[in-house]
Amino acid sequence: MRSNRAKMRAGVSMAATLPMVVGALALGIPAAHAADGPARNALKGTKPAWATAKADKGATADSAQVKARVYLAGRDASGLAAYAKAVSDPSSPLYGKYLSAKKAQARFGATKAQVAAVKSWLTSAGLTVTGVTSHYVAVSGDVAAAEKAFGTQLHNFAKGSKTYRAPAQNATAPADLKGAVLTVTGLDNAPHKSDHDDQLPPPDAVFKNAGPFSSYYGSDVASTLPSAYGKQIPYAVKGYTGKQLRAAYGAGGYTGEKVRIAITDAYASPTIAYDAGTYAHKNGDAAWKTGQLHQVLPKNYTKTEECGAAGWYGEETLDVEAVHAVAPNADVTYVGAASCYDDDLLDSLSKVVDSHLADIVSNSWGDIEANQTPDLAAAYDQVFQLGAVQGIGFYFSSGDNGDEVANTGTKQVDTPANSAWVTAVGGTSLAVGKGDTYLWETGWGTEKASLSADGKSWTNFPGAFTSGAGGGTSATVAEPYYQKGVVPDSLAQANNAAGNRVVPDISAIADPNTGFLVGQTQTFPDGTEKYSEYRIGGTSLAAPVIAAVQALSQEARGGKAIGFANPSIYAKYGKKGVFHDVTDDPTGSGLAVARVDFANGYDATDGLLTSVRSLGKDSSLSAVKGYDDVTGVGTPANGYVQSYRRH
Repeated sequence: MRSNRAKMRAGVSMAATLPMVVGALALGIPAAHAADGPARNALKGTKPAWATAKADKGATADSAQVKARVYLAGRDASGLAAYAKAVSDPSSPLYGKYLSAKKAQARFGATKAQVAAVKSWLTSAGLTVTGVTSHYVAVSGDVAAAEKAFGTQLHNFAKGSKTYRAPAQNATAPADLKGAVLTVTGLDNAPHKSDHDDQLPPPDAVFKNAGPFSSYYGSDVASTLPSAYGKQIPYAVKGYTGKQLRAAYGAGGYTGEKVRIAITDAYASPTIAYDAGTYAHKNGDAAWKTGQLHQVLPKNYTKTEECGAAGWYGEETLDVEAVHAVAPNADVTYVGAASCYDDDLLDSLSKVVDSHLADIVSNSWGDIEANQTPDLAAAYDQVFQLGAVQGIGFYFSSGDNGDEVANTGTKQVDTPANSAWVTAVGGTSLAVGKGDTYLWETGWGTEKASLSADGKSWTNFPGAFTSGAGGGTSATVAEPYYQKGVVPDSLAQANNAAGNRVVPDISAIADPNTGFLVGQTQTFPDGTEKYSEYRIGGTSLAAPVIAAVQALSQEARGGKAIGFANPSIYAKYGKKGVFHDVTDDPTGSGLAVARVDFANGYDATDGLLTSVRSLGKDSSLSAVKGYDDVTGVGTPANGYVQSYRRH
């Protein structure tokens, strides 16, 4: 689910080709204002990797308009990172000594003098300040003013079939600002930034599963269909519910009481309260209490067509219902972004941190690492670190396209899951048996083969790779200390002898063929809008499930926030009964399910499509004994929540 919606965050731009100016600037000769004057400090990473000399199409017209954000480094950027590490590390004397939002801002945030100096610098160059927050100063103006402010030329560069604007060299800031500037974003316009405001569209077109179904794994065997891996296979489950997931991941008697969870996505489902309440009633979850579900929404929404706003309703619905199913007494706050672009998603994360809306934040969105630029990575990491010092942990889905080769042609991980300051959540195929018994899990990776015309075999079995949990080794993020000694060198050193960040950290149910039942108001073919239910998956499911399990763990801990969880998670690795060690073929005989789908997605009018879905086939990634790049340290076992109990 995640990949179809969240990847639009940075992948659907429709940029116009900017006018080309030929002359000295096209040759990259710096203008006088970039070479002369007071000393300046480079803002590393502000020239994107794709802005190469070969791709250079010449200088952008001086009159073209720029909208940028100058992110503020604050009083003590290195101190912020050090404190964030210390309060998150169980072996540190500062572990758990969190700061309030107000104290964090006072200790690490930008001073009034720094903000005033940054504003003065920008306005003196001819830019107009359009907004100021505790995190950034937003400006607009023409290219000539932006070039003067940031000491670099803006050129047009070819990127794929499009042409975008970007700095020809790294941007700079005056040295007399004394490090007040963290970075600047918006100097490159890939993807294109749209200005218009839209109202939210109605719910997406209906999607329903056909069946037959298993009510639990293996309950309904497809005896009339061909065998796979030498045996008859079961039909896919109708969709697990909260009772089954709570049993699988060791919830015990914990419910997330007095724990706050935030969920960030783009836009907001207009029917979320009704859908969540109806789903809980129909599927045995505790009823929502008055005031248990909150929404924090922007004044206006933008780029609704580019981002497919209605598609995000299902994302919010899945996240809210999955969190409540596993942690039924947790307080849930949905924080909707104005669009699916980085600036707006960063604003949503910042709202959680600035007002400490929750201790646990579930995020079912992301993009490929190749689309992440160092300037944005710095802005994200600053928010994650400000959260960590307050005891706030961020959980990001690792992606739904395995190693991304089939999707992009390049082996890579997803972002922001690649950040060393978040918990990256991978995915599994989950088998819950009769009586809510945990049977096994595989790494989520699916190969699909269709039923032959004569119904006697599976065509080209096991078929082609369709989807799987994102994972692998980052090309840009150094190996964090907490992964050393747990992550095999063969993974950590895949891109760098010094070692890089490997994704994911922990995992949970994600395979849509062993997925979660969700209920949502959808638009039917006759134009009516009605509540209906369907099975769904993706690491969009795994992230809120793990967030909910963390809420149970925080309750077990006596309500004390876990904060940034990775140091704690890796410290528990290898302890008996804490994690399910997930492998690709736990039964040793190959695993698959039969699936029947409506050809048109909602009824049998246009026929049925029957296929076999093999489990544990995640592109080039493999779930093996011990840590792996599909499931991380594994999934929560019966001892996981209990391991947080304070003795």
